[in-house]
Amino acid sequence: TDKIRNVMDMNTLYGGFAAALIDDPLWVMNVVSSYGVNSLNVVYDRGLIGTYNDWCEAFSTYPRTYDLLHLDGLFSAESHRCEMKYVLLEMDRILRPTGYVIMRESPHFVNSVKNLATGMRWNCHQRDTEDAKNGDEKL
Repeated sequence: TDKIRNVMDMNTLYGGFAAALIDDPLWVMNVVSSYGVNSLNVVYDRGLIGTYNDWCEAFSTYPRTYDLLHLDGLFSAESHRCEMKYVLLEMDRILRPTGYVIMRESPHFVNSVKNLATGMRWNCHQRDTEDAKNGDEKL
């Protein structure tokens, strides 16, 4: 849809989400965790843009905000370092008022984030992943 122009993949590994959207008229920022695997060179080699960030700290967004945030395993990877509520507040800050978040996480984090995000007045919908019988992940 033309409602979504700016996308951030908050926990990219190799830029796969951006590569899947390469033919769409979008601008995708790939963010590699500064405490994860150093894969930013792979993102660059694919012709994509990206940066490092520690999600326990603020992300510099000037002059841009985002229509869609995508995160896959961010809370599982960073929960031992900082509290989810602070990451959610940072997400709320960088997300446009009519924006969307697609989160792929373990059921524990999806339920916890859903409770916090509902308190932030986000509309939340929980779905099973394509491997629903395994139950390891939720959307």
